[in-house]
Amino acid sequence: MEELAQHLNDMDTCGSYRLGCPIEALEEAVELADFKLFTIDAQDIDGKAELITAIAEAAEFYDGFPANWDALQDALCDMSQHIAPGYVFLFKNASADLGLSEDDQAIIESIFADTVEFWQHQHRAFWIFFA
Repeated sequence: MEELAQHLNDMDTCGSYRLGCPIEALEEAVELADFKLFTIDAQDIDGKAELITAIAEAAEFYDGFPANWDALQDALCDMSQHIAPGYVFLFKNASADLGLSEDDQAIIESIFADTVEFWQHQHRAFWIFFA
């Protein structure tokens, strides 16, 4: 667990990945690293609005959070409600396309990549795992 927790602190490797260990191992490593974990059950997500709503609920964004890409990117780059040395988003039961169209898949991948880069500049880790 300690090795995984150390790896989570390696900001040069942050990004979006298919989870390669048991979910429990990730949960323990996140706790050991003192990061904030946001878990989303992606099994029933169907489309952009449902994905954004699921992320907003998991991260406890404000009530009435709009289901649009710009708001999501802004919110992911302002985690002031969850001060931590790093952030991990875990999408459980995630399909390869997250229930999105091809265009929306490209947009969310870009948002995740931009968010990782933003937090690297802030010297904080930001990870997205799909299980």
